[in-house]
Amino acid sequence: MILTLTILVWVVMEVWLLIRDARRGKGGTAVDRGTRTLVIVVVLVAAAGAGLAHGLLRHDPVWQFGSVGLTVAGLLVMWAGLGLRFWAVRVLGSSFRTTVEVDEGQAVVDRGPYRWIRHPSYTGMLLIVTGLGLAYGNWLSLALLLVLTLVGLLPRIAVEERVLTSTLGRPYAEYRTHTKRLVPGLW
Repeated sequence: MILTLTILVWVVMEVWLLIRDARRGKGGTAVDRGTRTLVIVVVLVAAAGAGLAHGLLRHDPVWQFGSVGLTVAGLLVMWAGLGLRFWAVRVLGSSFRTTVEVDEGQAVVDRGPYRWIRHPSYTGMLLIVTGLGLAYGNWLSLALLLVLTLVGLLPRIAVEERVLTSTLGRPYAEYRTHTKRLVPGLW
């Protein structure tokens, strides 16, 4: 029940972001290179595959690693990811898009979670799928969610960083020297 509610909150948040872009007339895909669609499709496929694996492998001891404690931990990790993703959206405010765009005169944001990492909304997404994999309690679900989500996010990050560097110039290049992409202090 709590897992279903958590997944529902995640879906509502992602749909809200898409609607928010549409209502503001933002979210153009001119420089996006199809990465928004890629991320959406890959995460949907990963979530569906993980859910299917969870159902099929629920009683298979070879694939299972779950326990009540890991389910609770997974839920906590999902909520941490939701919180981080929402915080990243709030800090960027009207500059946050579901596509790759930079507003005219936009400055580099280096406060909130952007103080430590350049893409905290993507880190939040990775925490959400990691938590879901832990809550499902099997290796295949966890692997599908993590690997496929990374496959979708890595090209997106590359496109986004290219656009931010070319548009924001030296301030963004300097910002990149003291922040990591997704994991504070590591990468």
